[in-house]
Amino acid sequence: MTPDFLTPGDKIGIVAFAKKITIEEIQPAVKIFQNWGLDVVIGNTIGSELNQFSGDDEQRRADIQKMLDNQEIKAIISARGGYGCVRIIDEINFSSFLKSPKWLIGFSDITVFHSHINANFNIPTIHATMPVFFKKNTPKSLSSLKKLLMKGTLNYQIQSKTKELCKNGKARGQLIGGNLSILYSLCGSISSVKTDGKILFIEDLSEYMYHVDRMIYNLKRNGYFKNLSGLIIGSFTEMKDSNTPFGKNSEEIIFDLCKDLNIPIFSNFPAGHINDNRALIFGKTLEMQVEEGNLCLEWIRA
Repeated sequence: MTPDFLTPGDKIGIVAFAKKITIEEIQPAVKIFQNWGLDVVIGNTIGSELNQFSGDDEQRRADIQKMLDNQEIKAIISARGGYGCVRIIDEINFSSFLKSPKWLIGFSDITVFHSHINANFNIPTIHATMPVFFKKNTPKSLSSLKKLLMKGTLNYQIQSKTKELCKNGKARGQLIGGNLSILYSLCGSISSVKTDGKILFIEDLSEYMYHVDRMIYNLKRNGYFKNLSGLIIGSFTEMKDSNTPFGKNSEEIIFDLCKDLNIPIFSNFPAGHINDNRALIFGKTLEMQVEEGNLCLEWIRA
């Protein structure tokens, strides 16, 4: 049940799933989508606010629901991340979405939706940049989203900046994952992602090193890595250390806890809370090959 890829004239909805945002802040993205030939539909949550949120839980739920139920809208992108998706995910009715799947796009807090949809419906979603960042995103970041959303292509040749934190090997499986803190928070819920036979991608922002260690241990103890096919470590941005240093950075912590697994590992993939945030497709089969710090990532159409 893969959503249709977009063509010029299709509609894309912009909704603030969690944190508030102004109409002015999304204008660069509106112009870019229009240049791609897309018709932009702006949700009621854009410009709305309640403290840090883009409206109360019911306002946000209703705006997302409206976009999901509107069959003319072929993709929904979250305007920004923040916090709030977990407060509304259980109140979303996915019945129309299941009958007529559409692309759901975003990253960070939107990992709640990525994980929930993959675990319960097995419908692909797109992990990619969001409108609040379009003005700062690199051309490669934006072009990767366009290629994936409108052409259905996903092929990467990436060289790691930290070859010593990579492990050679090949893997094939669905790509899943997202923000590490969100995946950690979903453990034990109906939205907890299933990792058996899959390739896991993780990224995070502004966490303490010991928090990363604790989260990875928790995922490991919950069996997330038991039958994993591959691991891709994305960007860990603006991470923090305690007064007494932990002794390792985020990527080293993750690699050290996973290096004994019989799977390929790639570190420093350009995706996450960075300007060069490359698009990834969750819930579709990929082939992954790591060799001497070089990653080949290819989406299998069949």
